[in-house]
Amino acid sequence: MAEAEPRPLALPSGLVELCALLGAPRDGLRGPGPVAQKRGGTHFPSLDPEVLSVFVPPFVSKEDSQTAGANCVALNKTKRRSFRKKREKPKAEPGNGLPEGPRGPDSEDVCIPNGVDLLALPQLCFPGGLCVASEPKEDGVHFLVLTDVCGTRTYGVVAQFYRPLHDEHCFYNGQAHWEPSRLSGSMAGGFLPYAVCVVSRFPYYNAFRDCLSCLLTHLKSCKDFEVDNHIKDFAAKLSLIPSPPPGPLHLIYNMKPLQVVFPSRADPESPVIDLDLHLPLLCFRPEKTLQILTCLLTEQRIVFFSSNWALLTLVTECFLAYLHPLQWKHTFVPILSGQMLDFVMAPTSFLMGCHLDHFEEVSKEADGLILINIDNGSITYSSDNMDVPDIPLLAAQTFIQRVQGLQLHQELDLTRLRASTDLHEGRACRRAWQQRLNAQIQQLFLHLLVSIFREVKNHLNYEHRVFNSEEFLTTRAAGEQQFYKQVLETYMFHSFLKARLNRTVDAFAQMDLHTQSEDDRINGLFLSPRRPTIEKTASRKTSPLHAARRRMVVSLPNLQDITIPELPPRNSSLRKMDTADRQRGSTVLNVSPQATYTFKIPEIHFPLVAQCVQAYYSDCVKLLSKAMDGLAPDNSVLLARYLYLRGLVHLMQGQLLGALLDFQSLYKTDLRIFPADLVKRMVESMSGPECAQAEQTPELRRLISEFLDQPGEAPKADDHVKNFELPRKHMQLDDFVQRVQESGIVKDAGIIGRLFEALTVGQQKLIDPETFKDLYTCWKKIEAEAQEVSLPAAVMDHLDKNECVYKLSRSVKTSRGVGKLALTQKRLLLLTEGTPGYVEISTFRNIEEVRSTTVAILFLRIPTLKIKMVSKKEVFEANLKTECDLWHLMVKEMWAGKKLADVHKDPQYIQQALTHVLLMDAVVSTLQAPGAIYAASKLSYFDKMKNEMPLAVPKTTAETLKHKINPSAGETFPQAVDVLLYTPGHLDPAEKGGDAHPKLWCALSEGKVIVFDASSWTINQHCFRVGTSRLNCMAVVEQNQVWVGSEDSVIYIINIHSMSCNKQLSDHHTSVTGLVKGGTAVPSQVYSCSVDGTVLAWDVSSLQVIRRFQLLSGGLSSIRLHGGCLWCCTSNSITVVTTNGSLCQELKIKENFQEQSTSFLGFQLIPEEQLWAACAGYDDIYIWGLEDLARPPQRIHLPDCSEVNCMLRVKRQIWVGGTGLAQGKSKGKIYVINAERKEVEKELVAHADTVKTLCSAEDRYVLSGSGREEGKIAIWNVE
Repeated sequence: MAEAEPRPLALPSGLVELCALLGAPRDGLRGPGPVAQKRGGTHFPSLDPEVLSVFVPPFVSKEDSQTAGANCVALNKTKRRSFRKKREKPKAEPGNGLPEGPRGPDSEDVCIPNGVDLLALPQLCFPGGLCVASEPKEDGVHFLVLTDVCGTRTYGVVAQFYRPLHDEHCFYNGQAHWEPSRLSGSMAGGFLPYAVCVVSRFPYYNAFRDCLSCLLTHLKSCKDFEVDNHIKDFAAKLSLIPSPPPGPLHLIYNMKPLQVVFPSRADPESPVIDLDLHLPLLCFRPEKTLQILTCLLTEQRIVFFSSNWALLTLVTECFLAYLHPLQWKHTFVPILSGQMLDFVMAPTSFLMGCHLDHFEEVSKEADGLILINIDNGSITYSSDNMDVPDIPLLAAQTFIQRVQGLQLHQELDLTRLRASTDLHEGRACRRAWQQRLNAQIQQLFLHLLVSIFREVKNHLNYEHRVFNSEEFLTTRAAGEQQFYKQVLETYMFHSFLKARLNRTVDAFAQMDLHTQSEDDRINGLFLSPRRPTIEKTASRKTSPLHAARRRMVVSLPNLQDITIPELPPRNSSLRKMDTADRQRGSTVLNVSPQATYTFKIPEIHFPLVAQCVQAYYSDCVKLLSKAMDGLAPDNSVLLARYLYLRGLVHLMQGQLLGALLDFQSLYKTDLRIFPADLVKRMVESMSGPECAQAEQTPELRRLISEFLDQPGEAPKADDHVKNFELPRKHMQLDDFVQRVQESGIVKDAGIIGRLFEALTVGQQKLIDPETFKDLYTCWKKIEAEAQEVSLPAAVMDHLDKNECVYKLSRSVKTSRGVGKLALTQKRLLLLTEGTPGYVEISTFRNIEEVRSTTVAILFLRIPTLKIKMVSKKEVFEANLKTECDLWHLMVKEMWAGKKLADVHKDPQYIQQALTHVLLMDAVVSTLQAPGAIYAASKLSYFDKMKNEMPLAVPKTTAETLKHKINPSAGETFPQAVDVLLYTPGHLDPAEKGGDAHPKLWCALSEGKVIVFDASSWTINQHCFRVGTSRLNCMAVVEQNQVWVGSEDSVIYIINIHSMSCNKQLSDHHTSVTGLVKGGTAVPSQVYSCSVDGTVLAWDVSSLQVIRRFQLLSGGLSSIRLHGGCLWCCTSNSITVVTTNGSLCQELKIKENFQEQSTSFLGFQLIPEEQLWAACAGYDDIYIWGLEDLARPPQRIHLPDCSEVNCMLRVKRQIWVGGTGLAQGKSKGKIYVINAERKEVEKELVAHADTVKTLCSAEDRYVLSGSGREEGKIAIWNVE
């Protein structure tokens, strides 16, 4: 069978895609022409510019490269779009990258990168036209953005310079043309403008400006026929410099006389920032900046104007950077020449730039434009009827305060420093200052976006990918409605929603997490129905800004009449805000930019032949290898960047296997910057002998197999976004569950099932659309009424800050006066009428009895609610009339929920009871029928539970149990807790504030990991994924890493500081089942095992396998390090081996359990030289002495135990988790065994489902995780 032909490999391009020389056409410089007089001087006519020369990489032919390197593979350039010039074409010579076709050097086909139109390029390089100057002018630079038909942007930097126009010859296409007296009379003695344009895939505006500045020093002094050679050498240098990978490593190249820095992007999702982000803040006041940002967010038709061509691109690019991670996807043309002005007539959204001379023309000819004058900082509209809304008021006020705290002038910092006598030192100082300022500005705008869009996530349904826009809009103040209505219709916001629903951890998500309040964290844990807490209500009442917002809501006045509360006086950015203002409004500005490092690219030697290029690549490899050797062992961040660069250089050298080895190491070190597409193309391009050679290298075998085994086209992820719509047809249970979840009413499928039963009592099990609409409307009405509750100050002072009022009755007569009953999650209150005040009726914990009865008043029987308290003899009565039955159900449900919460130490019961109560209210309002109360009683879930089964848990369990938390909160169904890991606080001095708190890591199904703050048991990090398979084990490594072993055979490495997984180890071939640190003797080693019996020893700093061995018996489920040996638990033995794999001793299960087939489930080792083990099918724990494993073991019987899943040693105790009988039912149980007396001290009824995992928190607490029926974590005191 013939071997498949390897696919040609397209090499990654360097920094430059194209370099062009542009100027006046030859014909335009010859022939007679009149000399025009203008104001006493010579006026030269305008010329049409054209492309004179084009230089496209590669600059060394393939034949030369193959001759230079014996190991060079056949690498082909990707096919590029051809451009056929209509006029006389630029000269095509072998050195300038223009291919020679069958017609020789005069071929018309020019190989041009996609997105570059050579017909339009001259107009953009000379946007103001090309005119011969009568006297030399200053060199100028401006910037371009070019977009192809697919929307891909490339970036151009243009340098204009002037050369004298001599009578005896003119410069054209790199050659001197000796044609005396042929110049036009109007041209003689003038200065001719030329432009050099560098086009790149990267927006290196400052770097390419520096590079071109260095080039101009040569072009202005060289002879005419040398110009092309200088530009060609310049382009060749830049084409050989690789683009830096995302992260803190920047590249430096000596262009002589300047050291040019090419900065990297901060992370793979961030754009390259190589411009001064404070430029717009120098041009516009903060209020105008916000107005422009609003125009961008609402995707208007925007035109910037300036008399400075360079500012047009830089300012617009700054505004697009301010939007990150939101992206402008519409037309973006920052520079329009005079011939392109008709572009502004386009009917769709766009962002364009024009010279200020065209302001009047554009404003008169086009309607519906936002006209922004950069030079004077003004904004005008081309139509009177345009309505651009204001940005939300609170976010705007905070933004303005923070902008006023920025230091925008470096001169103020320089006043305290000595004068720099070194050019490079001065430039480095400026870069460092700009880097700090850019970081502050990025944080400032990111915080603004988070303030505007933070609450969007509260109206998303992730399971069904639904955004409830109407519900979101109803939560906005009236003065903000127009802003959000327009933003919600934009493509930009739609893309933002996709990222939220995909749970993308981008800059927005990270800022949102880091700026969350404690209330938000608690709400994230419990997901109770949205109500304003007492703390938020109080803050809104005392805020003058809230008062303005309330006026907007109530009276809908003209927005211009509402004055924003007075802000601190503007200090023109020359003084920093005082301390009070800084603490109040500028917290996010106190950020230090990420530490950056530089790598200096070696010199590139000329002439540019293959030998010189190969020498340059060799120098790069040597310098990168030297830099890697000098790194500290734990500096994986820089190591990954060096590996990335060295892999690229090896690939450019044609050393495919060397490049693959570097990328394989990178795969382990930092997965985020691993070039998966490039590596896949490399593997597919390998020839048979290369594949065979790679297969002999163990490190490459797995990497290659991963890419060869991948299906041709991976299925695209579902990224659609649905807007919530009310149903239009009848719904059965499954459809009803989905619709309720989409609506945002409740997510829990169990509660929705009870709601379905309530709405279909006594009828066919179908919900009609009208009933659903009524339910949704009633729910939203109840929610809105709670938002509008106004409580007296005395009540707010009395209640806890996190309490919310969930339900208010009508005004009724009670035994404590006339007023309204108020229900919170903790108590019942009477809000008295007349003199505003309150009477606390009772907390739910203090209730002894609740009854619904009637009392006689004259000839009427009035329904009355009676509540008897434990601590009071007096019985509270309220004549609730028609509301009595509903309040009776609600109070009993809350009372039962509180009882369950207290008994099980689980506050989740209260949150569920609240949901039941509010759904009861909505059901009664929806049905409005005699049977409505009976229907609502179907939601009295906890009240029925209290009546049907005893609430009391065993005394020992109640005394030992401290708390319960629910990692599945917010999910539609509970999920099993597969692994738990506790990490102590203050592991690393680098951690700050809340990052130094102890954490609880919880592995759920399908690779999900949730992190809790173990100091408050609130969610520190919402769900993120490491793979998609079940997770089996976790271990803390090197104080700042968590290693996670997965069913998919991969070890994932999570950074504790960033909460991200950027590294993974794939040397195992089957499920990873155990991880153990090397101990005090070898703390830099970690041992891992997989189910096939493989044990690997890892060096933590290099992430390399330093030892491996294979156990003969399979089913390896866990390993432990004890006495310098590894103890390995397999299904049929416990094997003791040295760390090199030599067998020491073995405990075979058949020798001890001959009467019944069984297997080892787990084991523990204790200091008394004892081995404790559990076996499948047995309800005993077996104990062997380590000195002689052949002796029969002791047994400890576990009462009523049916299954053992896990074991844990804590102090002098062994905790055993599994399943057992309690009160006649199967429950998750924990047995606490005294290791000295070898007897069961405690039987703890831990969970409704089996106990799957146990972990210790500093030997003070034990945490247990349950199966999927319950999905909760219990926290137990250790005695």
